[in-house]
Amino acid sequence: MALDKAKKAEIVAKFGEGAKDTGSPAVQIALLSERIAYLTDHLKENKKDHASKLGMLKLVGQRRRLMRYLKKSNLQRYAQVIKELNIRDTNI
Repeated sequence: MALDKAKKAEIVAKFGEGAKDTGSPAVQIALLSERIAYLTDHLKENKKDHASKLGMLKLVGQRRRLMRYLKKSNLQRYAQVIKELNIRDTNI
């Protein structure tokens, strides 16, 4: 399920540089985290939904690559994002 416009706008406003900043790594990581959280709850109820599980694993990989890029390019912003999203700092 895609995020509704209000929730997406709220995330962009919180993590973006401006109102229309949807491309920065911090915003993309936050949006992916929201979708991953939704799919995690979905998979707790629907244990045999393998298609959604595969989609979630792809999103996790995409978020991991974005986090690696953000850590390499802007360590301070990376630390801020993982603190706000409550994501573990892995050795990526």
